[in-house]
Amino acid sequence: MPITLPETLPAFDVLRSEGVMVISPTRAAHQDIRPLRIGLLNLMPKKIQTENQFARLIGATPLQIDLQLIRMTSHETKNTAAEHMATFYRPFQDVKGEKFDGLIITGAPIEHLAFEDVTYWDELCEVMDWTQTHVQSTFGVCWGGMAMINHFHGVKKHMLPAKAFGCFRHQNLAPTSPYLRGFSDDFVIPVSRWTEMKQAEIDSAPALKTLLGSDEVGPCLVEDAAHRALYIFNHFEYDSDTLKQEYDRDVANGTPINVPTNYYPDDNPAKPPLNRWRSHAHLLYGNWINEIYQSTPYDINEIGR
Repeated sequence: MPITLPETLPAFDVLRSEGVMVISPTRAAHQDIRPLRIGLLNLMPKKIQTENQFARLIGATPLQIDLQLIRMTSHETKNTAAEHMATFYRPFQDVKGEKFDGLIITGAPIEHLAFEDVTYWDELCEVMDWTQTHVQSTFGVCWGGMAMINHFHGVKKHMLPAKAFGCFRHQNLAPTSPYLRGFSDDFVIPVSRWTEMKQAEIDSAPALKTLLGSDEVGPCLVEDAAHRALYIFNHFEYDSDTLKQEYDRDVANGTPINVPTNYYPDDNPAKPPLNRWRSHAHLLYGNWINEIYQSTPYDINEIGR
């Protein structure tokens, strides 16, 4: 939770410049408590697994979160029971008149397709434009982040010669960012993708700022302040065994796949993997929720105005 200090106190600016959560008494007085309304636009085939992963992270703060599950109107999932979808999800066209404090757009296993060849691309573009008037802060994850950075800035995704698969070391490139409070200087993040975004192309868009990156697998977390958005291309939300599930699936199907890098102890798939990213996952999503809490209006209808 933020610390309340007078804005004229020297410590206010000093602490804020160091990334400490600071809020003025005036701002604090206007922040009556209400649940934060967070939408999850779930594009992954394993809906329930993805719900659990993100709910675990955004539900770990002291704030009350109202999680709303959203699906694309024009796309029917084949991997989750229709009863589950009908009971817990609403199509975007049914919620687009509502306001949200935050929205997460997940990844999707469609990296090989050009964006415009995705069957629901037109509706997703509508969603992304809608966030600018109906959502306080949007978090695009993996393919969802690539779609957003392409839609708003024209940054392209590029096919990799081989799948980036494993746990790769990343560097904290913006230690004073409020989204990186408590982050170490370097750490590992699970990666599972066939495409990449190039740092030089991100740098050519002056509104974008790269917060996390890797010498091995490139940019990871990008802030887009003008669109009140974050784009992350890797998977802090993964469970301990998510990469193992992907590896075992490909092995069982006879699909060529390398043992995920730096994931199993001694790179031995017979040994259970160790989770070395959980604490940073909670930090990132907790910091995102805190930034929403500090910036969103109490009257949710004021979002976008």
